[in-house]
Amino acid sequence: MKFAKLISILGVLAMTAVLVNGFTRGDFFGEGSQLFAMPWGIVSLVDLYTGFILFSCWIIYREKSLPLAILWAIAMMTLGFFAGSLYAFIALQSSGNDWRKFWLGKHA
Repeated sequence: MKFAKLISILGVLAMTAVLVNGFTRGDFFGEGSQLFAMPWGIVSLVDLYTGFILFSCWIIYREKSLPLAILWAIAMMTLGFFAGSLYAFIALQSSGNDWRKFWLGKHA
């Protein structure tokens, strides 16, 4: 479980760095319109959001509180795997080193 925690923390740190870089140096709407103009840009976004939706389904399944799960899902859709990495780290911390509890949450 230590390795999973390390990976999730590295994910949070990496996503923090690239999000700060993107928002401070990039043009969200200008560059986004270029991305939508390219076929592989669209493929990449569909791939990315498919992953966000699947990860969000896992969050909704395992959370005790539906409103909290919905907030996490919204965070996934807006902040990407910054939110996913943070959620995974919190779930790992609260699982008490029990993989079953980590994966299944309230269903464990």
